[in-house]
Parts: sequence; structure tokens; C-alpha cells
Amino acid sequence: MNLRPRRLKRLLLPATLGAVGLVLYASRAIRKDSETRVFRNASAVPHKHVALVLGCAPVLGGGMPNGFFENRMDAAARLFQAGKADYLLLSGDNHSIHYDEPTAMKEALVERGVPEDRLVLDYAGFSTSDSVIRAQKVFGVEDLCVVSQPDHIMRAIYIARHHGMKAVGFAAEDIAMRWGWRTRVRESLARVRTLFDVHVWDRQPHFLGPPIRIGEPEESGRI
Repeated sequence: MNLRPRRLKRLLLPATLGAVGLVLYASRAIRKDSETRVFRNASAVPHKHVALVLGCAPVLGGGMPNGFFENRMDAAARLFQAGKADYLLLSGDNHSIHYDEPTAMKEALVERGVPEDRLVLDYAGFSTSDSVIRAQKVFGVEDLCVVSQPDHIMRAIYIARHHGMKAVGFAAEDIAMRWGWRTRVRESLARVRTLFDVHVWDRQPHFLGPPIRIGEPEESGRI
């Protein structure tokens, strides 16, 4: 009698339960730390010298516009036009000449009326962690507003706060579950990795580089 399938089942069950438990724990820990710092109304966002706009693919595999990208650019433009950020730091992946998230963001925001001289591009934001830590270590930002979808923002805020930064977020509109479920699954797994990056591996960006300062804070009296 072959007992291997039974043994395999006995191993798979606790492994599966452990994995599910880890995903739930990571989600709860990050949400508890960050949820109250995410704003959905631009008028309620405290003014920041820099808002960090997190990149994603502007189009999907079939050439269709990416709803996450479009909504994120809409939110970034609204935040700037509400006077809540002096500059937008556009951080995304530019791993080849054929894939350039920061330039796509810049073009989309200029189309939405944001002045080009208020856009700063970070071409080495290969991950959320890279984008957040580079904002601090390369661009000198210690107090920022993160623009993305709500779950993504919470993860970015969690990373920022671990690195001693002050951070809030302005939430872009999500898209319907039937279109965005793959992204939400990836986000759940990314939260687990974030806990390991922050508390175990002390992950650092793939690239740093010389300091770049983003303008000078405006004498506005705002906080």
C-alpha cells in the first residue's frame, strides 16, 4: 500500500494553513499601522513638499489601457491641482528602453495639466521598497504623500515609517474586482514579502546614486 499521498496530504495541510495565516497576519499588521493615514479626499490631505507617485504599467498585455495607471494619474493630478504637493516624484521601472513607467507617468500628467517643471522622474523604482527608500536616500524626502491605490499605499507607508519617514497617502480609485483580482492577489503576497524585507532582510534599493534635491520648500505656512 502506497502511503505517500497520505503523507503528502499531512504535510500540505499545515503548510497551506501556515501560508494563509502568514498572508492574513501581514495584511492585518500593515493595515493596522497605515490605514488611518490614507486620505480619499484631496482637500483633507496635509500639504507636502513632495508627493511620491508609484508606477505601474500604463497598458495591459493586450494593449488596453491599465485602469490602475489611469486612476493613479488622475489622483496625482487632483492632488497637485488642489495645492497639496509642490512636486510630484514619479518613481517606476525603466529596466529597458522598451519599458519606461516614469516617462509614461510624466506624459500622462502633463496631459492632465501638471507643469512639467514640477515633475521629477526616478527611473530606478523597481519595487515599492526601492521607490520609498530612494525617495529618502537619493531625493532627500523625509515627509511625503504617497499616491496609488489604497492597499498599495498602506504597504508603502509601512515601509516609509520603518525607515523613519513621515508619510500619508492619497488614494486613487480602485478598479472592479473582476478586472483587478490578479493585482490584489499579488498585493497580498507582496505584503508578506514586505514584512520580511523590513524586519528580516533590511532590504535596500538595487541602485542608489548621488543625492538629488527637489526644489526648495515653498514659504506657504502650510504643514
